[in-house]
Amino acid sequence: MDSPVLFQRLEGALMFLVALTLYFWFDFPGYIFFVLLFVFDLSMLGYFVDNRVGALLYNLGHSLVWPLGLFWYSVFFDNGVAFALALIWLAHIGMDRAFGFGLKCSTGFNDTHLGPIGGKK
Repeated sequence: MDSPVLFQRLEGALMFLVALTLYFWFDFPGYIFFVLLFVFDLSMLGYFVDNRVGALLYNLGHSLVWPLGLFWYSVFFDNGVAFALALIWLAHIGMDRAFGFGLKCSTGFNDTHLGPIGGKK
């Protein structure tokens, strides 16, 4: 595994751990975290259309832009629900990146910015 990929996977693991820690630090309900943790994977449904649409929808659902925007919204408008959702979303993205599920290329689900899922092919 190339060192930049390893570094990005370690960053993902740290992002997951920080988001998880903050979620429970602020005493949000644990069952909500575990129920919603995988809801962002619904963005994979685009692959039923084709690889291009699937990659686009998956990448929109797994881009850091949206949960970070939601985080800032929660801070400026003192919205605890938005804060909790942003933490869950960040935890999901971090977990995916830690396991090597990066942003998708339009060539297929297994082609990611972190390399092919499952190692070299």
